[in-house]
Amino acid sequence: MYKNYPDNYIFPAIIEKNEKNYNIYFPDLPGCVASGEDIPQAVNQAKGALELHLWGMEQDDEVIPVPEYRDMHIAANETICFIDVNMFGIRAKIDNRSVKKTLSIPWYLNELAEKKKINISPSSHCKKRTVRTVLIYFYNPSCALSALCSN
Repeated sequence: MYKNYPDNYIFPAIIEKNEKNYNIYFPDLPGCVASGEDIPQAVNQAKGALELHLWGMEQDDEVIPVPEYRDMHIAANETICFIDVNMFGIRAKIDNRSVKKTLSIPWYLNELAEKKKINISPSSHCKKRTVRTVLIYFYNPSCALSALCSN
């Protein structure tokens, strides 16, 4: 689904100083705006707004414009900045689809699963939970019991 979209974007943004806060907008993306009490907060909010705006465009299968790094005419209370986002991480957080794949695991996880009588075969009706349990046990044995008892 995301193969037609790049993972990284950099868009120019305009920071506008008002009496009480800072507003940021993206000339290439109408409607993508953010604000904050100070510049760092406004930039952080703008990054989040840009991520969600681009993700929404991807979901709607819209063409994402190529950022124009042109001469921008700005007012005295405005400053230009560039906001970069990595969409791969945002997609992973928001899009929680599962993709069925054949799974190979390291030998030590297999032995650990066998010792604990945890079924990690593809026919297992709770494969996702049992593989997670093996990983939890391997990395943090004290958490394994709660993982085994969940659900």
